[in-house]
Amino acid sequence: MRRSGARMDASLIGMGLYTPGEAGLLLGVAPGKIARWLRGHVANGKRHEPLWRPQIVLDGDIGLGFRDLMEVRVAASFIAQGLPPFRLRQAIVLARDAVGEDHPLSTRAFRTDGRSIFLQVAKHDGEAALIDLFSRQYAFRDVVERSLRHVDLDDTGRPALWWPLGRSRWVLVDPARSFGRPIEAETSIPVDALVRAVRAERSVEGAARAWNVPPRAVARALAFQGVMDERKAA
Repeated sequence: MRRSGARMDASLIGMGLYTPGEAGLLLGVAPGKIARWLRGHVANGKRHEPLWRPQIVLDGDIGLGFRDLMEVRVAASFIAQGLPPFRLRQAIVLARDAVGEDHPLSTRAFRTDGRSIFLQVAKHDGEAALIDLFSRQYAFRDVVERSLRHVDLDDTGRPALWWPLGRSRWVLVDPARSFGRPIEAETSIPVDALVRAVRAERSVEGAARAWNVPPRAVARALAFQGVMDERKAA
């Protein structure tokens, strides 16, 4: 989407912008699954509505904003624990009202009160397995904490920054910079720009000189890109 020449406007500044493919690579979630969650789909003659409304729609094509990325991370964790998507959809509807957010799963408030929301869903439908999964405090906390690892929340309890491979790898995603593309944290230069410089200069040292940055910054960008390339090849 970013590369297709789609028109950009001021409303997208600070929001981040990703195609399902780009989001899937960063998150380690199949792009097709992300697209189904955000577009909805038909299976066995039945229409399944989107889990939530995505932040961005350009020329009829769905894009993800940074908050969508964070919501997908949490949703994927719950579904991996065996929660059916239609039950997750019910929980999101309740959470929107309780938390007061269009993207409630990735907030500090949901981290605190989300367990009771899932219990409401479970008890309403009488599903013992769902009740068992989310009535145990440690089970719910483990799912949420793992899905929000390496996410920095702002003063309002909303996601502000994400370190996709952890802070020790020095690459972060900040929706306020470079349209949310991964950047090398020490220099704030997009990872893909540093990687292109290595290819052009044919060495880490040459790329570092070209950008006037420490070689370690270029090495970090290469290491991050290597992980992304492995995911793409898998």
